[in-house]
Amino acid sequence: MKREQGVVPRLRGKFHEVDRLRTFAGTTSLEICVDDMAGLEAAQLDQVDRIELCAALDLGGLTPSGGFLAQARRSRVPVFVMIRPRAGNFMFSPADIAQMENDIALVREAGMDGVVLGASLEDGTLDHALLERLSLACGSLHRQLHRVFDLTPDPIAALDMAMDLGFERVLTSGQAIRAPDGAACLRRLNDHARGRIDIMAGSAVRPDNVGDLIASSGVKSFHASCRMKSAVQDGRLDHFGFAASHAVTSSAEILRLHEAIRTACPE
Repeated sequence: MKREQGVVPRLRGKFHEVDRLRTFAGTTSLEICVDDMAGLEAAQLDQVDRIELCAALDLGGLTPSGGFLAQARRSRVPVFVMIRPRAGNFMFSPADIAQMENDIALVREAGMDGVVLGASLEDGTLDHALLERLSLACGSLHRQLHRVFDLTPDPIAALDMAMDLGFERVLTSGQAIRAPDGAACLRRLNDHARGRIDIMAGSAVRPDNVGDLIASSGVKSFHASCRMKSAVQDGRLDHFGFAASHAVTSSAEILRLHEAIRTACPE
């Protein structure tokens, strides 16, 4: 699979708008999030359009290590890197911001395809000034907005801001815990976007519910971990607090999800 080419570094402009329309009108896509090498290897499939590279998926995803980033350079699937310095809220201190800018520089040096960003103000609205600053630091990297979007008080206003800032994709559950429960909001967002930005549904997206989600929301881009529960390797790991979860990315589950999307959206 060919890696995506970098977008125009300008945040706004006619060329950038035309490119987004060409990219998102009526297409389907599947993004897989991973937080270890086994997951990265399992996602090396033609059916995967992008990989979101993270640490600590159980915390919603944090910035991965430099070593993981170096390994991801070998991926034949486009890689987008989570830029989130810590767990918790999305209001960042000057030290957090400096760390994020340094991480973006490392992503650029590593030759990755894009980054996943998000930041908010105390009232829950997106932090336009910080997102613009981070976007400028990205240069030609592709940019996606993460699920900070689901905490915003006005999702339509947040979507307009994301488009104004030149983000090409928004990951959202429709402001619900599970994307299937946010289908009505996803429908409103998708109708408002009109192909100008990609609305990517994520959270509890599975082969057995994605068809209904497509029908109810109109969304055709999806984000999932496709992780399956695995046996505990050693009970002492839980006892000492070394094991957050017992799940592994499944290539078979990725293929099942892709087939369910393809069946619901024949192209």
